[in-house]
Order: sequence, then structure tokens, then C-alpha cells
Amino acid sequence: MKKLIVAIDGPSGSGKSTLSRLLARELNYIHIDTGAMYRTVALAARRGGIAADDHESLGRLCTELTIHFERHDLQERVFLNGEDVSAVIRTPEMSLLTSRVSASPAVRTAMVELQRAMGLHGGVVLEGRDIGTVVFPAAEVKFFLSASDQARGQRRYEELRAKGLDVSLEQTIAEVVERDRADQQRLLAPLRQPADAVVIDSTTMTIQQVLDLMLTEVRARESLDGELQ
Repeated sequence: MKKLIVAIDGPSGSGKSTLSRLLARELNYIHIDTGAMYRTVALAARRGGIAADDHESLGRLCTELTIHFERHDLQERVFLNGEDVSAVIRTPEMSLLTSRVSASPAVRTAMVELQRAMGLHGGVVLEGRDIGTVVFPAAEVKFFLSASDQARGQRRYEELRAKGLDVSLEQTIAEVVERDRADQQRLLAPLRQPADAVVIDSTTMTIQQVLDLMLTEVRARESLDGELQ
């Protein structure tokens, strides 16, 4: 069967990262965490003392760094210039900085080019906030994941606590809402629901229920494309 491009979009805490990894594993596709790519650029900018509104310096930074993914013990790891930064890019501080850095036209241009190169031949699951609208608007399968603010904040809170971070639930929910606001209001490639996406509200659903729904959709499209070839 033809391997497809699967685009998964949605706000923070909607389950994109977990579900994209599981979906890619079930389909034997490559998982490309585009959010991690932007977080990695934000980390490199902070380390280099580059301001989020210094677009020229950010653009130059993107040409000088390397980002790649590896799978270790069934977990995707992201590397910045050969260093595993998978944990350090997931702090609340990096989440808010990422929203600002990812709004830079220079950064988005560089990352979109890299993402398109990674997914050019299909067999990929990409997650982010503009995959189905900007990066791969012609993706064969698009999903838009959503959930209530409370549910998304709770998930994010539990994720951070599991990593040993001392955070409050109320502050985490507030940061999730703020991240949504910033992503929706940015001028370049804002968070939008693709018109042709399969919308899934996971507020009251388990991960397995959402995964099963997504697998059914992708496999139906794989079969249809196979019949048309």
C-alpha cells in the first residue's frame, strides 16, 4: 500500500505528541515532532543570547544548527548539534519562549523547508500547529485534536510532575491557555483547524480510543489509495 502523509494539528495538551508517536509506531511510519524542532531552535536562541524578535539573527542561527530525531527504547529523541535535548526543551519556560520564537518568519521558513524535506516521500506522521494548513496542505490524512482547557492543563501538569518539576495545576492551565492565545494570534501560520481535517475532541476519551479512531481513518485511506493505483 502507498504510504501517506498524516498531519496532526491541535493546541497544547491535546495529545498530539503521544498520539503521533503511537500512530507512527502502529503504521510503521516515521514520526516527525515539528513542535520539538521549534523548541530546539528556541533553546539554541536562548543559549546564544538571541532575542525572540531578532529575526535576522534567528534566521542565521537556523542555517548553523542541525536537528535530527532518533528512536531509543521506543521513544523519539531530538538532538541539537548532536546533543540530546529531549528533556530540556519541555520545561514551561521553553514552551512560552517557543511560541515567540516560532512566530519569526525566518525560523518558520527554515523549519517548514526541513519538515517538507523529511516528509517528501510519505510514510510520515507530522504533528504541530500548522501541518495541515501550511506545511502539507495536501496531506492525504489530516487530524485536528482538541480538548477542554481544564483537560489539557491537567495532562500537561501530570506530564511535568512526572518529570520531577514543581508546578501548580492552576499555573499550568493558565500557561496552556496563554500558549493557545499566542499561537492563534500570531500573524504567520497561526493555529487553525484545516477545513478537511477529521476533528477529534479527546476531553472524555482515552488515548487508546483516539488511537483506534485514527488508525481506522488512515488504514481506510491507505486501502482507497491502493485501489486507485
